[in-house]
Amino acid sequence: MKLLKTAALGALLASTYAVQAETTLILGEAGPNRGARAAATTFFTEKATELSGGDLQFDIQWGGALFKAGAALNGIGDGVADLGTIISVYFPQEMVAYGIADLPLQNDDAWVGMKATDALLRNNESIQANLADMNLVYLGTFTTSAVHIGCKGTAIRSVDDIAGKKVRGTGAYGDTFRDMGANMVPMSIYDAYQGLDSGLLDCSQGYSYATAALKQHEVIDSYTLMNWGQVGGLGILMNKDMFDSLSEENQQALLDAGEGMADELGRLITADNNKAIETMKAAGVEIITLPDADRAKLVEAGEPYVEQWVERAGSVGLDGQALLEEYKALLAEYAAKRDAQGYPWER
Repeated sequence: MKLLKTAALGALLASTYAVQAETTLILGEAGPNRGARAAATTFFTEKATELSGGDLQFDIQWGGALFKAGAALNGIGDGVADLGTIISVYFPQEMVAYGIADLPLQNDDAWVGMKATDALLRNNESIQANLADMNLVYLGTFTTSAVHIGCKGTAIRSVDDIAGKKVRGTGAYGDTFRDMGANMVPMSIYDAYQGLDSGLLDCSQGYSYATAALKQHEVIDSYTLMNWGQVGGLGILMNKDMFDSLSEENQQALLDAGEGMADELGRLITADNNKAIETMKAAGVEIITLPDADRAKLVEAGEPYVEQWVERAGSVGLDGQALLEEYKALLAEYAAKRDAQGYPWER
């Protein structure tokens, strides 16, 4: 009888310890629980749970339930959430290091861009220190993928076609179009359908999967693949106090799961973009590929915005030029790896 009681007590203590060992982390996400980014977020949490042996559990608050995108930095840094998505464009000064992934460089491959961005933020000590000053730790990155442009009643076949067009732009890509003579119209991507349909817009910059998801193929005649750059300054960061409180094993589980996000989102978003192009073709939209010489002109025209970023980085104590060179080298490294080995999900 005594042995049975001892065994029962041991089982109870083991069960109690297992429950206490679990840590539930609250993750704040301004976006909805659908689409490739949501799937990559779920992949991250499930992978971290697996790698931690079940110690780490997650409570994902979707759709801005905890805070909107513009409040994410303070929300995570102050511990409203333990971790969550931060979009650098909402915090151009604080998240200047992450903003390198939004620059109008020749960087149009979603996987290559994410792997280069991830390697830079994960391994550069000056960026880690900059984030630590805001009580943040970088875990993993996303991308919206390459910026292209759809038009109604007209087409952009070369950079000479930009001048005079009424265009909805995206960040520095829109600014560069303005510098090249476009008439920029302030409008969100969600209103671009109506803008194109009504004639307020001639063209709208965006991303292939979003163009199809928002049914813009119903109101455009042409879609030009600029093969220029992407918007990739967004990802999952964590409250440093909470991160530091975890065991080394669970910290590593989070870091490893975050590193895997680039491969998973790369697979998902590449498939979604390819499917979107086929949807546009089926709707009768002409798919145009901008010539390499014209793409080079876009990259050159975007250089002032790269230089502005270097100056902003310097204003917060970062060596912007050194970071830029490191980032370009990483882009070349992962492009070469893709060319030699293919994408991870194709190997």
